[in-house]
Amino acid sequence: MNPTTIAATTGSPTHPSSLFPQITRCKTMRELHQVHALFLKTGQIHDPLAAAEILKFCSLSAHRAIDYARKVFRQMTEPNCFSWNTVIRALTESDENDETNEPLEALLLFTEMLTDGTVLPNRFTFPSVFKACARTGKLLEGEQVHGLAVKFGFEKDEFVASNLVRMYVMCGAMEKAQFLLNKMMVEFENDGKLVNDKRRIEGNIVLWNVMIDGYIRIGDLTAARELFDKMSQRSVISWNVMISGYAQNGYFMEAIEMFRLMQMGKVRPNYVTLVSVLPAISRIGALELGKWVHLFAERNDIVIDDVLGSALIDMYAKCGSIEKAVQVFNRISKPNTITWSAIIGGLAIHGRAKDALDYFSRMEREGVTPSGVVYIGILTACSHAGLVEEGRLFFNHIVNEVDFEPRLEHYGCMVDLLGRAGLLKEAEEFILNMPIKPDDVTWKALLGACKMHGDIEMGDRVAQILMNMAPRDSGAYVALSNIYAASRDWESVARVRLKMNEMNVRKDPGCSWIEVGGIVHQFLVEDDSHPRAKEIHSMLLEIAEQMRLVGYKPDTSQVLLNIDDEEEKESTLYYHSERIAIAFGLISTNPGTPLRIVKNLRVCEDCHSWIKLISKIYEREIIVRDRRRFHHFENGLCSCKDYW
Repeated sequence: MNPTTIAATTGSPTHPSSLFPQITRCKTMRELHQVHALFLKTGQIHDPLAAAEILKFCSLSAHRAIDYARKVFRQMTEPNCFSWNTVIRALTESDENDETNEPLEALLLFTEMLTDGTVLPNRFTFPSVFKACARTGKLLEGEQVHGLAVKFGFEKDEFVASNLVRMYVMCGAMEKAQFLLNKMMVEFENDGKLVNDKRRIEGNIVLWNVMIDGYIRIGDLTAARELFDKMSQRSVISWNVMISGYAQNGYFMEAIEMFRLMQMGKVRPNYVTLVSVLPAISRIGALELGKWVHLFAERNDIVIDDVLGSALIDMYAKCGSIEKAVQVFNRISKPNTITWSAIIGGLAIHGRAKDALDYFSRMEREGVTPSGVVYIGILTACSHAGLVEEGRLFFNHIVNEVDFEPRLEHYGCMVDLLGRAGLLKEAEEFILNMPIKPDDVTWKALLGACKMHGDIEMGDRVAQILMNMAPRDSGAYVALSNIYAASRDWESVARVRLKMNEMNVRKDPGCSWIEVGGIVHQFLVEDDSHPRAKEIHSMLLEIAEQMRLVGYKPDTSQVLLNIDDEEEKESTLYYHSERIAIAFGLISTNPGTPLRIVKNLRVCEDCHSWIKLISKIYEREIIVRDRRRFHHFENGLCSCKDYW
């Protein structure tokens, strides 16, 4: 396309407006340059409308060229309000990953517009300015712009008001946002002519969604839920925001319940819904629900891309079905680093170190650059399998050859690797020589190793460091107390427990989950609150008798309480939460059905031995996910080979 061609196709226009359609048909900036050149050659660029159309194309079209737009704008002798708004909007809507900070430039341009005084802002100016304030976190400036909106009479404009509420939400000023929303609702209700207007209702839903998301951002899930429950109508986005909010804040059961309520309300889940709920399903271990989500995606033509595929792989792996995770991975045509990290991490927590290393080699052969998360998966795999030398080689590779600095997580994996292998002094020296300050997770890995290998002196030293770092975290107190209890130093145990009471530190109770018939059942230690508690208790007694017949004797050294009576110690072991969950699974499923248990704490050694025998006596595959890894029990053996 050239000026001659343009003139021929437009009949030698006398007014630039005849070329406006030609501008919209431009497919590249090069073609726009030709139209612009013709405007310059003929002097028609001095027409504000002509310049505005050129500006609109290079600012807001798919061929966005903001530098060119700046030059066009600065060459305009008298830009109209439309032109000011166009550039402000373009700067505001820049890519969030762009480091040029164009939203701040939008605020400066708005200030220049006010100072220039040639044109006044209109109802289309303020939404972009409020968005710029939100993206830059400029609350004070946002409040000042709010005052200007009131001054110019635009506060009651729905478009302006909704963006104003969004600005306050994004800046964390929820009280102001809630006040404005309440005020708008009253005004909308009093406006009888528009109460049933579809556009108005949809606009209200968007605003409420923004408010709910704002409360979730500041961690106020109660306020978010209260607002959600008050909504007379909800969109799929409303449900997605709540599901994602619960999952991201650790309320996994609530996220799953919200997902169920969504379907009962006949709202169709979409791609975002599935991505949002899968992490909660993963954490609870609700495999059947996870399978339903997968099937729903396939039957409703929801594309299983890298993001959804990675979420499904992670779900299957964390729900104990690593084979299914591998199947999903193999169906993804071009896995990216996120997908690779999901499958390698999944194999690692299942103790399949060789497979994890094989996938890593395959990843490198296919030319995919490993991320830091991938290396965490590899180091974890080495740790769970006791591959100390391989772990050292990988860590040295990260330090010396990979183009990124190892993070705390990588150092923590090495501490865990060395600690599990009993190399406690090397692990401690490793921490002390780290180039970055160790966090509590790193020290906890060493403390756990001290407990595992019975090193009281180092355990006491490490626990003191942790107590100083996080005085109200129960982990260090409990681990130290257990170290003392294992050596039968009850006086030291009492001292630690007393300190916990003084600091008002509470131990997390043992908790296990099992999914039966698509419903997740939760059990605490010594739990008798379940509707089938009597049947569960009878099953535990039956199991005890069966175990006695095969010569099982409880390892009462695992009872970390000052109890003299051996029978009472044995009884204490029998009511660990995972045993109750397994007993419930045995009475609730058909013979031969695999049982999948999720526990929030590490499985004790006696429970580990107990479950091995149960798998043989009752001919069941039992898959247990504890805080550290997966254990696959079958025919009296465990996949961890008793190294965990």
